[in-house]
Amino acid sequence: MQTARSILIWAVIALCGVVLITLPVNLQTQLIAGTVAVTIMAIIKILKRQGTWRLVALAFGTAIVLRYVYWRTTSTLPPLNQPENFIPGLLLYLAEVYNVAMLMLSLFIVATPLPPRTARALKTQDFPSVDVFVPSYNEDTNLLANTLASAKAMDYPADKLKVWLLDDGGTAQKRNSTKVLESQVAIARHDELKQLCADLDVEYLTRERNEHAKAGNLNNGLEHSTGELIAVFDADHAPARDFLMETVGYFEDDPRLFLVQTPHFFINPDPLERNLRTFDTMPSENEMFYGIIQRGLDKWNAAFFCGSAAVLSRRALESQNGFSGISITEDCETALALHGAGWNSIYVDKPLIAGLQPATFASFIGQRSRWAQGMMQILRFRFPLLKRGLTLPQRFCYMSSTLFWLFPFPRVIFLFAPLFYLFFDLEIFTASGSEFLAYTLAYMLVNLMMQNYLYGSFRWPWISELYEYVQTVHLLPAVISVMLNPHKPTFKVTAKDESISVSRLSEISRPFFVIFAVQIIALAVTIYRVYAEPYKADVTLVVGGWNLINLIMSGCALGVVSERGERASSRRVRVDRRSEFGTGDKWNSASIEDVSVHGAKLNVFNKDLGPIKVGSEGTLRFQPYSGAEMVTLSVVIRNIEPMGDITAIGCQYVPKGAADHRLIADLVFANSDQWTKFQQARRRNPGIIRGTIWFLGLSLYQTSRGLIYLFRGVGGERSTQRQGAKAKS
Repeated sequence: MQTARSILIWAVIALCGVVLITLPVNLQTQLIAGTVAVTIMAIIKILKRQGTWRLVALAFGTAIVLRYVYWRTTSTLPPLNQPENFIPGLLLYLAEVYNVAMLMLSLFIVATPLPPRTARALKTQDFPSVDVFVPSYNEDTNLLANTLASAKAMDYPADKLKVWLLDDGGTAQKRNSTKVLESQVAIARHDELKQLCADLDVEYLTRERNEHAKAGNLNNGLEHSTGELIAVFDADHAPARDFLMETVGYFEDDPRLFLVQTPHFFINPDPLERNLRTFDTMPSENEMFYGIIQRGLDKWNAAFFCGSAAVLSRRALESQNGFSGISITEDCETALALHGAGWNSIYVDKPLIAGLQPATFASFIGQRSRWAQGMMQILRFRFPLLKRGLTLPQRFCYMSSTLFWLFPFPRVIFLFAPLFYLFFDLEIFTASGSEFLAYTLAYMLVNLMMQNYLYGSFRWPWISELYEYVQTVHLLPAVISVMLNPHKPTFKVTAKDESISVSRLSEISRPFFVIFAVQIIALAVTIYRVYAEPYKADVTLVVGGWNLINLIMSGCALGVVSERGERASSRRVRVDRRSEFGTGDKWNSASIEDVSVHGAKLNVFNKDLGPIKVGSEGTLRFQPYSGAEMVTLSVVIRNIEPMGDITAIGCQYVPKGAADHRLIADLVFANSDQWTKFQQARRRNPGIIRGTIWFLGLSLYQTSRGLIYLFRGVGGERSTQRQGAKAKS
């Protein structure tokens, strides 16, 4: 009732704003109105008022945005009889309309998102049977071993839990290939993974042919299993022990529930976070989606399947003939089909898995290209706005999720629009400098404030713009391609077992340096035209300022595509866990400071340590989270650092069988609370002013770093090296 009343108040205020936006006013009045709206929004934000006050602030912002749209529509478009101005001017106008439409959809979805759901334990001890699917294609064996061991160790009755490795890399089609090398690799993989599954006591399943990619692989798993529920984990997504206990209970409440989705949490930075060094201090890009947007979608029963870290109902899947496979994003497509059939979904906002992100910028772009093309296929083949069975809010939610991936088009237009005036003197935006400042500046400032209201500590100022810019250059051709031929895209597995051994420029970095150079030239042209054409200085300065904003963004992108070399192939996770370290017959008290999938760092008390050296073997002893007795894991010492009464020891695991992989999984992945603490530590809101200053400093530094990489030629012949299991932490 409170939410409905708040929305009604917001709607009434917004309606009054709509009436006011059509009133003809002079520039002075417009400036006063914009200043008042911004001030009210700022006061509400400073006072940290929520609920109705939050909606009041968003309503004021909405009124300013709509006032700007009205002004742009009625006063700024070039005349039709000047096609050289009108055509690019219309494209710019449509790009802005797209942005406003996406803002309105965002307001609808996340203005008042649901609070995070609490854990839902089963009310009875009648546990439903669960099949766990781990689909695989070409992933490393050790990576799969950790995921399978984590899945097998989940806290759930053993007789109700069955884990399946769905191997699409060892199909009969691949093993019998006429290409000898491909056949040999598939046979070796098939035999190796069968043995791994036998050792871990999980089921190995492959199929005859690689048809319909991941959707076909999952459907093959459905045909051979019988569990009431299906949990899906990507090959690099290791679940915590409490994953099922936090999710399965929801199916007890709603017989029409088809999905419980949880967030994708990553223990390694994406290429932007790694190259900009923001992973430990700033929320990850995906947190805006999993921290806010999915909760907003959940409010409208539109939270959708994200391909992993989810539990689904077999009955619901079978009612729609399994996982959908027309698009290459089978997850969202499957959810759309089930929502259209009247099934429900739930989103549990707690990180219960730990996964890996692409390490290189090229792999990152490849992953996002697949997402963009898949969403365009859904838009083309399923068109959510007219999808039968969906509620109106669900239609809006799915349209928002699919239309988002059109962002490369407006981004390109915003990037090049100021160049039309600076280089060719085209007037695609008919307004004086004072009008531009009175309307556009207020709109931009209000837009930033509304984004800060909606996403707060989940997304810092200007970061969304940076992520969209660095994707736009390469996503635009991918989106155009799928529009021209929607059947063309094929599913490609994203490489995630990569590391970069040396610093280098990304192999797809060249366009960013070209764009940066063009914008530098445009900056010089701006300065020249201010002095050469003083009678147009106001417009030139405004357009030059627009180009300067683009230049700042482009400069920061140079740091994004300048790949930092890393000595470690896997990310270390900080822990605080008591243990013992043994050498020979001597045991010393120790604490585990951090862990990775390859090794750990220990602080060992020196009481009886004795002589040790790098390369010697030792034993790590600790108590697993299951509460069982102490277990031991063989390690090799890689580095030693005396620190007074303690010695810091870096060690590498020496797994000797499936049991050791279970211990590694327990060390790294079992405790979901550590992921929550890490997320919370990064979630702070610097505000628009501090956030903008921070971003300017970041851009200046990354611009210089990118240019240094370019002039030193660190790209050259150096390339990314796969290290996989052989890499040392």
